[in-house]
Amino acid sequence: MRPLWRRLLLLGMVLLVILLLLFGLQWLMNARSFQLFGGITNHVETGDKVVALTFDDGPSGNVEPILQLLSKYDAKATFFVIGSELKSRMEEGRMIVRAGHQLGNHSYSHERILFKSRAYVEREVEQTNDLIREAGYLGEIDFRPPYGKKIYSLPHYLHEQGIQTIMWDLEPDTFYATAQEKIKAAVEGAHPGSIILLHPMYDKTGQELQVIEGILDGLTRQGYRFLTVNELQKQ
Repeated sequence: MRPLWRRLLLLGMVLLVILLLLFGLQWLMNARSFQLFGGITNHVETGDKVVALTFDDGPSGNVEPILQLLSKYDAKATFFVIGSELKSRMEEGRMIVRAGHQLGNHSYSHERILFKSRAYVEREVEQTNDLIREAGYLGEIDFRPPYGKKIYSLPHYLHEQGIQTIMWDLEPDTFYATAQEKIKAAVEGAHPGSIILLHPMYDKTGQELQVIEGILDGLTRQGYRFLTVNELQKQ
């Protein structure tokens, strides 16, 4: 029988390996610029003063005022929509397309796609892609993982289908509470090729609309143009 100190040492080593594996999985799950398969983009290297404004979730009744703001600043944006929401609000999806913006896939159910079967991943992606086509969008459909989470099955499926994973490098909604703080973070933090993430779809306070206009105004004054993600990737 091994001495007690050797058993404790072995146990400690096993626990260390487990902790390192868990840390690695956590990092991989949340990484914005790396995944095991396929293309992933959280910003674009460019010398031009262009950025992509992206909106997650919905569509909702907030689509129309968002489109009005974008039109006011001659800006294009990318809307990563949830399939189940688009199915029930198809007209809002069509409004986005008619206005010349990009529709992206944010899954059908907005559940975390971690440790899921291939069949599950396929349903989440393809049901939403079909609805995006039904809304009239003809361009390349990119995918943004719900909550930004992905490990193996989702990136593997997207890679097989030639679908790009789109993340972000600025997320003012996550780290700041007030509209002015969010605007300041985005306007001061943006650089050529940035992808900005916002969540205005379910806001009932009007704060997110204020944030959108503040970002549009602030970056326009700095000489930036707002492109869709697909347009930004062609820079």
